[in-house]
Amino acid sequence: MKSKIVASLTAMTLFAALAMTAQTSAQIITFDAPGAGTGAGQGTVGDFISPAGVIVGYYIDSALVYHGFVRRFTNGTIITGDVPGAGTRLNQGTVPFAINRTGTIVGYYADSSSVYHGFVRAANGTFTTFDAPGAGTGRFVGTQSWDINDTGTIAGNYQDSSLVYHGFVRDATGNITPFDVPGAGTRPNQGTLVCSGDCINTAGVIVGTYLDSSNVYHGFVRDATGNITTFDAPGAGTGSHQGTGVDGINDTGTIAGNYQGSSLVWHGFLRHPDGTFAPPIDAPGAGTGPNQGTIAFNINASGVIVGHYIDANLVNHGFQRSAGGTIATGNVPGAGTGSGEGTIPAFNNARGAITGYYIDSAGVYHGFLYQP
Repeated sequence: MKSKIVASLTAMTLFAALAMTAQTSAQIITFDAPGAGTGAGQGTVGDFISPAGVIVGYYIDSALVYHGFVRRFTNGTIITGDVPGAGTRLNQGTVPFAINRTGTIVGYYADSSSVYHGFVRAANGTFTTFDAPGAGTGRFVGTQSWDINDTGTIAGNYQDSSLVYHGFVRDATGNITPFDVPGAGTRPNQGTLVCSGDCINTAGVIVGTYLDSSNVYHGFVRDATGNITTFDAPGAGTGSHQGTGVDGINDTGTIAGNYQGSSLVWHGFLRHPDGTFAPPIDAPGAGTGPNQGTIAFNINASGVIVGHYIDANLVNHGFQRSAGGTIATGNVPGAGTGSGEGTIPAFNNARGAITGYYIDSAGVYHGFLYQP
């Protein structure tokens, strides 16, 4: 299962400001969904926050089963639930990924045979499940929906019976259109991958990544009429499993993502609507060794990017890059300081609120909300 702070903070690091709630209006709230496990690799993950501050995500229980949750902005109440038909065994269950302004939630679930299916949960709590045409029916294969815009259009991807990935777009009436990026590979685990973040904007423009026949990653943009443009971030590597990964697009058409060069260090990128790139995003303190560096996760309506960086000790730390390029860094109180632990912001809304998760010293996940 996949998964995935504000421009006014200039003179102090981000989470230093969060800790000083008596002197600023900013605050950070940590939370755990009822039923979340308390062992390593278990716990609560915040995935997405709506403009109104409603958080959706999932939690992993003590049996390593996934369940969805919604956290209300007004009082912090957490509602949990599962898609009808979701499996109840190891690595099965329900994984919500996004919510739009009308309160419609999308994601995917793994059934009792561990096959993936997409779902839509309406604001009134009713569920619709669906499968993309051509989706495979093997274990941990099938349909995964990642995002929904305010018109009700859903973007996602599916894996076919040959384990090749394809993108799809599902309109508000339920019609599904599969698509493949020109140049995408056709062997197992290659193909077209819609990003698992804010991957479709109000205009219906979809972004993601494709893996070519040499296992190199490249970015793509698909407009609402189906025209596809591919791109590579400057400095992206051309070796196997190197290249460009896309994580989000806002309504201006500005794209955020990451790339790995030949040295296998991660760098964030920002691609302007005209196709040009800003200088690479490298958070202060990011490591410079293989699988270290800076990973951008989301870009909001104002062009503010959030994500995390991995230091030389493989610890995760949060960062925010303002629209002007200033980077603030920090950690949620309680985040672990060992390898693989730390703070991982996942999504920021138009108001600058951020959700994500942190991993404590016991390897347990906890959700957080930053309110500017």
